[in-house]
Amino acid sequence: MGNRTTTVREVIGRSPRGGSAATWSGLAVCALALTGLVANALPVPTDPGPVRAGAAAEPDPYCSPGSDAADTAARAAHTRVADPGADAAEGVEVTPEQAAEYEDQLREALVPLRGHELAPPYTVPVVVHVISAEDGRGDVSDRRIQEQVDVLDQAYRGEYALGSEGTDTGFRFELADVTRNADDAWFRDFNRYRDTIRSRLRQGGPETLNIYTTELESGLLGYSTFPQDYPDKPSQDGVVIAHDTLPGGERDRFNEGHTGTHEVGHWLGLFHTFQNGCRSPGDYVDDTPYEREAAAGCPKGRDSCPDLPGEDPVTNFMNYSDDACMTHFTQGQTRRMIEHWVAFRGGDARV
Repeated sequence: MGNRTTTVREVIGRSPRGGSAATWSGLAVCALALTGLVANALPVPTDPGPVRAGAAAEPDPYCSPGSDAADTAARAAHTRVADPGADAAEGVEVTPEQAAEYEDQLREALVPLRGHELAPPYTVPVVVHVISAEDGRGDVSDRRIQEQVDVLDQAYRGEYALGSEGTDTGFRFELADVTRNADDAWFRDFNRYRDTIRSRLRQGGPETLNIYTTELESGLLGYSTFPQDYPDKPSQDGVVIAHDTLPGGERDRFNEGHTGTHEVGHWLGLFHTFQNGCRSPGDYVDDTPYEREAAAGCPKGRDSCPDLPGEDPVTNFMNYSDDACMTHFTQGQTRRMIEHWVAFRGGDARV
């Protein structure tokens, strides 16, 4: 299909969201005006270039969620929360500087592939690690695990999309293995032991999706590493989701499996749709409208950046909307996932 491949010739030199090819950073996170990066623009300029037409050029009175400069390490994990306004959301968003660094790494990695056609894999092997309590809490069944993988497959095929809103990303998912560990300490406080857990259990290389299901603190639905993180910490690569968010789980409004869909989007290189708020370059995708803050529930018709084109992408899988509200990825997101796959996860690049 035409929307399942892209060429680096089309990507190199094209600034995300039509913005400038320069970027800058500063100490005041909420006063930043970050623009796009091209792959061959190294070193990164320190002078800010022009901002995309129509995007905010002056400091915005609204900060993106989690834009406080503290707790940088926690923000390095891309997350999904049940309530964007709750404490669980604090310190878990990627800062504008971090997003720009990831973008810089992507564009640099794509330089040697210029002129090649990029394609997603036919299937992504999935290994699910079930971390449960010794009394059986959190021990999700094989049936629900397969249902979760089926949800991923359907979401990335575009089967939840309404009308012409979505696209078939070309990514397919196939369950390769399931491991089970009953450990009260691991289950009650996964984040405390997560480095050890993932180092012991992770399977495969950068192309293998490792999913860990466990208990997470209130409000936190899941989180993921990013493709650019793999070279430095390969043993930590993967996705963590609350066990009750799998299809048929007990998490009200979030039990149809789309926390998995959302986190795998991060694992494939996507930012939240509300990344950078109303400021250029947003989430570095041309066809997702700017969004000042995460959506809660399903506020269709919301327009939190009224001076910019389009209503908020509240039904996009990379938002914080309820599972029943989420329906699709865009063609721009598809292109970006393919770029990350080829650049960092050993994907196919053909002349």
